[in-house]
Amino acid sequence: MKNMILALGLLGIGVAHGADVDLAKTIVKQKCHLCHGEEGEASSAIYPRLAGQNRNYLVKQLKNFRDGKRKSDTMNEMAKDLKDDEIVALADYFSSKPALTHRVRDKEFAAVGRYLYKKGNKYSGIPACKSCHGEFGQGTDELPRLAGQHKRYVSDQLQAFGERARSNDNAIMHTIASKLTELEVEALALYVSGLKAEEKAAP
Repeated sequence: MKNMILALGLLGIGVAHGADVDLAKTIVKQKCHLCHGEEGEASSAIYPRLAGQNRNYLVKQLKNFRDGKRKSDTMNEMAKDLKDDEIVALADYFSSKPALTHRVRDKEFAAVGRYLYKKGNKYSGIPACKSCHGEFGQGTDELPRLAGQHKRYVSDQLQAFGERARSNDNAIMHTIASKLTELEVEALALYVSGLKAEEKAAP
């Protein structure tokens, strides 16, 4: 009897998970795929890659878009009718997709970004990015994965933080991004675009 109850319970979990995936796929086809792609790979470098992004971060950002805490004409409109369970389903879906990365050709310029990311700039008071976003850009439950994100999107967000055009999560990021030069912004964006969060530290 206990085995039967356990089996039914596991079946129920499987059905619920399958239903969540189906729900997410439906919403992706209706709202998300034109900009973010069906697998979260993004159709253009101006849109963020969602594949492999941290689940809780996705939940927070979608709720912020829905509730108007993060401003974007397109995303505010797309998210305005999303229910909490739909947001969670989308976050589960995109976070489960394999994260992608870019091939970085300008190694010397990326090395400038690597230095800033690892050590910051003590002369202008910029802390190392890794202290919050992780050694390899993996982020945390509350902070975004930067590894493999589109260079253009990262540089646009850093600029928005610096100008306080980004309407959420800007308390700390404004103090950092406002001190970055254009060269530093572009170098950082290039470096993180080629990061793989799963790679191990070099010996």
